Amino acid sequence: MEFGFTLKPDLTFERAISLARLAERSGFTYGWLFDSHVLWKEPYVLLTLMAQNTERMRLGTCVTNPGTREPSVTASTLAVLQLLSQGRMDLGIGRGDSARRVLGKPPTTLAILEEATQVIRDLCEGREVTYEGAKLHLDWAGKYRLPVWIAGYGPRALELTGRVADGAIIQLADPSLVGWCVGLLRQGARAAGRDPSAVAVMAAAPAHLGDRKRALDAVRWFPALVSNHVVDLVKRYGQQGLPSDLTDYVRDRPGYDYQHHAESGSSNAAFVDDESVERFCVIGDTHEHIAKLRKLAAVGVRQFNIYLMSGDEENILETYGREIIPAMRDVTPAFIA
Repeated sequence: MEFGFTLKPDLTFERAISLARLAERSGFTYGWLFDSHVLWKEPYVLLTLMAQNTERMRLGTCVTNPGTREPSVTASTLAVLQLLSQGRMDLGIGRGDSARRVLGKPPTTLAILEEATQVIRDLCEGREVTYEGAKLHLDWAGKYRLPVWIAGYGPRALELTGRVADGAIIQLADPSLVGWCVGLLRQGARAAGRDPSAVAVMAAAPAHLGDRKRALDAVRWFPALVSNHVVDLVKRYGQQGLPSDLTDYVRDRPGYDYQHHAESGSSNAAFVDDESVERFCVIGDTHEHIAKLRKLAAVGVRQFNIYLMSGDEENILETYGREIIPAMRDVTPAFIA
């Protein structure tokens, strides 16, 4: 299993650099940034600094979207960062949640997401594309591959991911629910004539060590964040076809204030019960973390991406590097047929 971390771009430049350096020394191979340009700092500036201050770590957005950032602009930005980092960039992309909603706009459609994904990848990899009637080509782009990760939970989003992406971003650490998502992902890959094992699976969620009550309170914001996507899924699909373990906890959800998005201690999370926090996140001592990560690997997770924004960040990185990553180094993700 590989390990990544995601930062919320509200921290100082110096701290972003320090955490990236520490993570690379600790054995993390991926560094990601949220992209919500009104709520937080511009992520590509921080990605530039992280690229300049790391040597091996792959870097990317977790996640950007095709609505607030025009695809050819995203492609150009990533192509420049590929040159700067010597080919260490990945694209994490989705329909758009906070970045769109704080502008008063809904997430984009899956059709727009699919077209934008193809345009960004082709342009960044130096291929000519026709987009909105214009032929485009970044003739200066380096000869680097751009791995694409698509974020989503629903059947149609996972089918799209299995059809066109290199990896799936599943914002959950509940092995049962991740396994359900992986099954839909594999179906989409097979239907497209692809090898399902070629699509990597990332589980992205907060991890917190130590006292259980303190950990529960620190990461309670995460199931509240996930609830935005769950509410959308229920509106689209109804309860039929969606696991009750995913939908039941949002029944008493009063609403969501995006000005306190992904904020530890936010009132957004007041409706979230302890059981949901336990299921969706990774908490406890190191042995409990290792046990849950093994369960995630058993349903096909290749990368665990820690949402590193709930406090105690240095200790989490150092403990993972010292005890947890070595224990998971030889654990091979299972292939779910």
